[in-house]
Amino acid sequence: MLTLFTPHILLELMSGVLVGFTLGLIGGGGSILAVPLMVYLVGVKNPHVAIGTSALAVAINALVGLAQHARNHTVKWRCAGIFASCGIAGAFIGAAIGKTIDGKKLLLFFALLMIGVGILMLRGRHNVGCPGASCNRHNASKVMGYGLGTGLLSGFFGIGGGFLIVPGLIASTGMPILNAVGTSLVAVSAFGFSTALSYMFSGYIDWQLAALFILGGAIGCLFGTRTARHMAKSSSHLTTLFACIIFIVAIYMIWQSV
Repeated sequence: MLTLFTPHILLELMSGVLVGFTLGLIGGGGSILAVPLMVYLVGVKNPHVAIGTSALAVAINALVGLAQHARNHTVKWRCAGIFASCGIAGAFIGAAIGKTIDGKKLLLFFALLMIGVGILMLRGRHNVGCPGASCNRHNASKVMGYGLGTGLLSGFFGIGGGFLIVPGLIASTGMPILNAVGTSLVAVSAFGFSTALSYMFSGYIDWQLAALFILGGAIGCLFGTRTARHMAKSSSHLTTLFACIIFIVAIYMIWQSV
């Protein structure tokens, strides 16, 4: 009987590997990929279950990627703390609102937002950033504002928020994309756990699917982080890849929704 489910289990594991690799590579895209993979490839019928389950899996996988980036000293902890703490409240509010909206409409809105962010990232792809950038009294309010807004959107769409956090950190502090990727994983994990907790209380988490995505994601994160270090020599390449992943998945989600 178990063999009948083996192909499906492998499919879920490989989907998790892809999600984890993207998280480790660009600090975002985990939920961008996890939600459509769960809905369109794995076959999760309820979009809200896919959103809740992906939020939990991405949050845990983000911790794996964070450990790798921390060892490479690419995490700016003060910025991460300010950004994440301001975003958690927004994530709870956003999740409460998001659960009241039709799942298919939510996925369509999600895809349209992704396209907008991708365009902004491409426009700033040649900005290498300042390696010594940090959070200080001059930009703290700006970091807090971006954190709150990103948390709200993260909870609303049921995502870890990395694809919003990375450009948010760059815009508010001017740090290079590799530092933004590593730093973003703190907030990705915090937002993901906040969103998952809200969805868990509503019964919107598939625990077996979450476990398989977490297992595959942990493996993918290790490879993604290593690849990011090699690509960091050319920040424009990493930024362009970030934007291209967003565009590809967004177009597919719009096609499926429409």
